[in-house]
Parts: sequence; structure tokens; C-alpha cells
Amino acid sequence: MSNSTQYNTSPEDLVKSYLDQALAIPHQTPANSDQLRERIALGLEKHNAVLVAHYYTSPEIQALAEATGGCVADSLEMARFGANHQAGTLIVAGVKFMGETAKILSPEKQVYMPTLEATCSLDIGCPIEAFSAFCDQHPDRTVVVYANTSAAVKARADWVVTSSIAVDVIDHLDRQGEKILWGPDKYLGAYVAEKTGADMLLWNGSCIVHEEFKARGILDLKKAYPEAAVLVHPESPQAVVALADAVGSTSQLIEATRVLDNPAFIVATDQGIFYKMQQACPTKQLLIAPTGGSGATCRSCASCPWMAMNELENLAALIENPQAASADCEVQVAPALAQQAMIPLQRMLGFSRR
Repeated sequence: MSNSTQYNTSPEDLVKSYLDQALAIPHQTPANSDQLRERIALGLEKHNAVLVAHYYTSPEIQALAEATGGCVADSLEMARFGANHQAGTLIVAGVKFMGETAKILSPEKQVYMPTLEATCSLDIGCPIEAFSAFCDQHPDRTVVVYANTSAAVKARADWVVTSSIAVDVIDHLDRQGEKILWGPDKYLGAYVAEKTGADMLLWNGSCIVHEEFKARGILDLKKAYPEAAVLVHPESPQAVVALADAVGSTSQLIEATRVLDNPAFIVATDQGIFYKMQQACPTKQLLIAPTGGSGATCRSCASCPWMAMNELENLAALIENPQAASADCEVQVAPALAQQAMIPLQRMLGFSRR
């Protein structure tokens, strides 16, 4: 990603700036949470709205989505659910690229988020100007981007993929003799390249949560829990992936807890996923994989600071008066940009239906 230095602010500095802002916000469960949940449920019904939440949001947000007829899922299923649901308004509890994807797939609906400040290090670290210049330097390559990107980056791509179908899509393209330009997650890209043998040129991006998991820490934890299976999201470093008993997307890791016989699991992904994992395996022990630090030395401690911005208070304020909150909460994607981004998204959706 040598071209990124020609811009005033590097992707790395952008990530640090956004992360500092996110970590400065205190997060705690409010004392009046029961009242807030009731207000949100009434507001959803009043405004013909449905709540779709990501696995990495807090357990209270996930439980509320389930209780009110919404869904808890990965980014692709969130967008699919919203597009197929009869509600005219979608409330997306996740990060900004998820709201944008929902809007692209449901342009006729109003799409809101508790806060548009909730973003993603992969999205921030792949600004469209730098990434487009990178693509222009390699016109012979098919551009494949991870779903964790802005609408503008998706519009620049030939394909969009999620972690659940990345290996299959790249294998399909490789069999057709295509060389790949991949963005933005370098760890997921390296994992896919190893699995498929494809010729892949990787953008230098990473997830601040998954990048912090450490192989040495997992090995030490395995000594204390020798019967535990190691579950790893492929956004993690290669040394961590190498220790895994199962590697996969959020949905695939949840399924692994359902089908594996181990009494415990060491989980290398955002600990928000424990809510659904505990539903899948209520009698088993879930352990957070060790990260590169703790307390003040840990940037995420296995919990995305931007996902934590989805709170009962801002969700209640939004759903009770969406018009007043629209400037800070309504997801907008320019029609021409959405139309262009829909092309690689539709390729992904068509492939995943095969």
C-alpha cells in the first residue's frame, strides 16, 4: 500500500484518530434499562420499524432485536433481512458500512443507526481515494473487497465478499484464471490466498479487534484448558489462525460451538458473539482469547469500541423521534453511488445463493 503516503492523512493515522474518539466515550448499562427497552419496543411498533443487530453489539441490544421481531446476524444477513422485511424503516445496530449496505439493498426504505459515528477500522483504513489509486496501478486485476468497506469502495470493486464466502468466491475467480486485487483486510486476504492458491495483491488493512489476538496467549490458555477448542475469525493474524480447530465467519463460529463436542471454547473474535454462542451451547464454557494487552495497554480487549456505541439511550432517542435525529442517524447513499455499488453486491448475493 505504498501509494497511501501521497495523501495528507495516512489510513493508519485515520484509524488512530477515530479510535481515540471512540475510546473516550464511557459505556455502561443504564439503571433504567427496562424502561428504555419498553420505550424502544413501543417506538418500533409506532414507526413501522424493525431492529437488526450485529453479533458484536451488546447482549442487551441483541436481546431487544430478538424480542421485537428483528434479527441478530452477520452483516450480509442483516441486509437481507431488512430488504425482505415488510417494515418501512430499518434500524441498524452495528457500524456504518452495515447501514450503508442495508440502504443500498433497500433504497425505498428509511435506514437509521443509533449513531453514524460507529465505524470500522477496516472501513477507515481503506479511503476511496487511496484505494482507487491502488486499483488504477493494477488494471489487470479483478478487484474484490470485503463487506467491511464504504459504499464508495464497494462501487469501485468488481466483487464484494463476506468472510463466509470469501474462499469460495476467490477459488471461483482463480479457476477462471483471474488475478485478484484484494482489500482491505490483509489477514483475511492472506488466509484466502493460502486456502485457494490464488494470485492475490493485498491492501494493508486490519481489524483492531482481531489483530490483537496473540498465539502465545492462546497456547498458554490451552495449557489451562487442554480440552478447549480454539475458534478463530480469519481476520486474525496467521499465527493465531494456525492454532484454530475451526476458522470461519461469525455465523460459522457460532455453528462450530453447536457441532463440536468440546466442553469449552477459546474464542478469537469480538466477545459480543458470546450472546448467541451461549444460546447455541448453554452448557459449555466460553473463554475470550488473549489479546496483546490489558486495560490501558489494550486497544480493544476483544470488544469493538464502535459497536459499543450502539446503546439503549441513543436507540430510544432515535426511535421516539427519527425525524429529529435524522441528521446524526439517517443513513444516506447517493443514488448513483448506490447503483454502482449494487453491481458487486448483486454478484455476491447471486453467488451465495448457488
